[in-house]
Amino acid sequence: MYEKLRGIVLNTIRYSDKHNIVHIYTDGRGLMSFAVAQGKTQAARMRNALLMPLSLIDLEAGIRGGRDLSVLREVRRNYPLLTIYSDPVKNAIALFISELLTHVIQEPEGNDPLFRYIEQSVQLLEEMPGQVANFHICFLYHLGAHLGIQPNVESYREGYWFDMTDGVFVSGAVRGHMHLQPGEAQVIHLLSRMTFRNMGYFRFSREERNRMLDVIISYYRLHNAAIGTLRSPDILKQLFV
Repeated sequence: MYEKLRGIVLNTIRYSDKHNIVHIYTDGRGLMSFAVAQGKTQAARMRNALLMPLSLIDLEAGIRGGRDLSVLREVRRNYPLLTIYSDPVKNAIALFISELLTHVIQEPEGNDPLFRYIEQSVQLLEEMPGQVANFHICFLYHLGAHLGIQPNVESYREGYWFDMTDGVFVSGAVRGHMHLQPGEAQVIHLLSRMTFRNMGYFRFSREERNRMLDVIISYYRLHNAAIGTLRSPDILKQLFV
């Protein structure tokens, strides 16, 4: 049975001398894996260009019950990504997002709000002119809402700590939990006001932004054991002043 889907390419890994495995997050069936033949022909090069990280595609997938790998019969671009692949800063952000999503998305069923959030975020990154230094911070913070781990900002009070284990603000440290002290907890509350539209007005130093990235990734790891070592954050940390 073949099914037409929209997809977001997460990554491609080498499987054998003849095939790669491409992981694609789809609108109707969640995470799917496809065996794609390698090759040096023009057709193979064109197909590989369509399957770069975060590519937004239309595909026709062969669904085979009981098998881990599906058949990718047809694929075409549904939204061109030009600046993401030509701009080194946007490309580094895209590689980070695709690496993180590869870890956090494991569900083999559709989640329309999550799919639309990622799809629209990629389109915004492609279209956004100028300063994008806060894009990955904004993306990560609001991604948490779709994963069920967004901090409870209604519990915030001035001088409160942030309990990373429970995702709430508290008046004092809880034994056995990970926390942020009040100064950094205030920044977490500040991030709840950041959107893709206003993120350019938030001014952070490189050290502040890198610390936020470390904290948010640590928070994600607390709530998702599948997140292992990430390589791309080290590249991001060198980009912005």
